[in-house]
Amino acid sequence: MYLDYVVDPEKNLHDFPIALVNQDVGDDITGADGTVKHVNFGDQVADGLKQAVPADKIDLRELGINEAQLQMQNAQVYGTIIIPSDFSKRLGILGVGSVVPGEISQPVLTLQTNPRTGAFATAIVQKFGEEALTQVDKQVGQQLTAQVNQQLTPPPGGPPAPELSAATRIALANPLNLVVEQFWPLPGGSGEGLTAFFYSLLLLLVGMVGAMIIHQLIDSALGFLPTEWGPWYLHFPRTPISRVKTLLIKWAAVVVMAILVSGALMGIGRWLGMPFSKPLALFLYGAFVIIAVGVTCTSILAAVGTAGLIINLIIFIILGLPSSGGTVPIEATPKYFGWLANFEPMHQVFLGTRAILYFDGSGQAGLTRGFWMAALGLTIGVVFGLLITSFYDRKGLERKPVNDRGEPAVQP
Repeated sequence: MYLDYVVDPEKNLHDFPIALVNQDVGDDITGADGTVKHVNFGDQVADGLKQAVPADKIDLRELGINEAQLQMQNAQVYGTIIIPSDFSKRLGILGVGSVVPGEISQPVLTLQTNPRTGAFATAIVQKFGEEALTQVDKQVGQQLTAQVNQQLTPPPGGPPAPELSAATRIALANPLNLVVEQFWPLPGGSGEGLTAFFYSLLLLLVGMVGAMIIHQLIDSALGFLPTEWGPWYLHFPRTPISRVKTLLIKWAAVVVMAILVSGALMGIGRWLGMPFSKPLALFLYGAFVIIAVGVTCTSILAAVGTAGLIINLIIFIILGLPSSGGTVPIEATPKYFGWLANFEPMHQVFLGTRAILYFDGSGQAGLTRGFWMAALGLTIGVVFGLLITSFYDRKGLERKPVNDRGEPAVQP
């Protein structure tokens, strides 16, 4: 599964969102016969892009400039192609300038990347731009060359048309100036967009591993498990306490741990130079995530015992890492990872953490989903834990050793 996640992202690419903004207003061009016609090369470029881009891989969204920028700010698109308003005019001037002396400049096509969505997503956008826009540049060059040759065609009986120089033909063959720029550069100390993923991973690990440690220590202190310190072995007498009360004690310990560790992680991050634009939001969200994961993990352990260690590992780590979208975008992984990302905790935590670290705590960038999914997970953990431990208590299923016949064993 992990190799399938990373071996061939290009083959797995699907529904990768890129915005297309066409601001071109067109231009009036005088033909060889003196007639004037209105042309819009921006529309031709947009149509060419839509035909050149595989629809099953790239979700090319035609948007206005304001909507495109809003979606970039909310991490809803990974890049934007911008055709400027004077595109047709500059292309027409370039065609005229090839035969008439004067200063000219190439028409510009801009590809904006969104580095806050991650380095891998940015690399995909840049490769897409290199392939698609280069093809568009070639097609526009062919059209422009044909147009210039048509304008140079002399009337019947007129003098012969001047020949285009080699330099002019080269300029007409590649008429566009393709510019790649960052829409919203990341601040220093952001690890090229990877700090959000590793911070999310830390929150999940703290919640899961911390819950397991708390489960072990409290059960040892209550006499349900032996305690070993190197060569020393200690087993306290079993405490007469219900399963529900035991679980509540563990949850209280998880809450204390969450508050302390969330603050410690932020302190370490600050010491290492990580930028925190919303420190309070990150502290509260981090503590909330640790509590949600820790409560759910302890509930699973209370329900199934030691086997809960394996269940927690599968739910929170094994299935969570490749479906998180933190390193390779979900749209560049096999589609079943997208299905996992709908409910896997790590993806939700990553979206919330990334929104706080890189997108000023924007709800649309993932914080709203990250918060409510964590709240849902916490609710499931609390309800499940209380129901299962209450059921065990009502049935008289106390936590005490049994013999090989399933009967309570007599403790010496």
